[in-house]
Amino acid sequence: MRKKILMTSGAVVVVVALGAFLLVGGNDKETPTASDTSNVKQLVQEYSSSGMKDLSAFITSEQLIVTDSSNKSTTYDLPKDEFFVSIAPYVKNTHPCATHSLTGCQGELTEQEFKVYIKDTEGTVIVDETMKSQSNGFIDLWLPRDKEYSVTIEQDGIKAKAELSTFKTDNTCVTTMQLVESI
Repeated sequence: MRKKILMTSGAVVVVVALGAFLLVGGNDKETPTASDTSNVKQLVQEYSSSGMKDLSAFITSEQLIVTDSSNKSTTYDLPKDEFFVSIAPYVKNTHPCATHSLTGCQGELTEQEFKVYIKDTEGTVIVDETMKSQSNGFIDLWLPRDKEYSVTIEQDGIKAKAELSTFKTDNTCVTTMQLVESI
């Protein structure tokens, strides 16, 4: 009986120690693995909003590619059912872009509020809310894949409208939505 209690106590100690080791980061794993998409959205948000200068992060229709200062690249798969697109509404200044650089693209209208309205071709409203652009001037969105959308962005009575889609060959960076008086 005593041997059984000691074995059970030993197993509990091992489980508790292993849990504590993993909890405090003993596995040295701060970011998701290339095949782990569960945390990739959070990783994208962190790169997009932090302005990190010691690495570069690009996002295609299927992958997040991060390159560190030693030129080592890590690729993360994006969710199979969601498409990332980043939109930089502008008034005067923009830049041509297709593949969004989370750490390099800079939009004109930083940290400003916009009314964002997105509906698909069936008329289903996907987004209808006020959103704030980040310090890089972009509004990041995750939309259902393989669909077409009508997008309207409005600020202080001026609007930008565009059609976009979320297929494999589509852009992740939209820098063509100029806010104008009448549309």
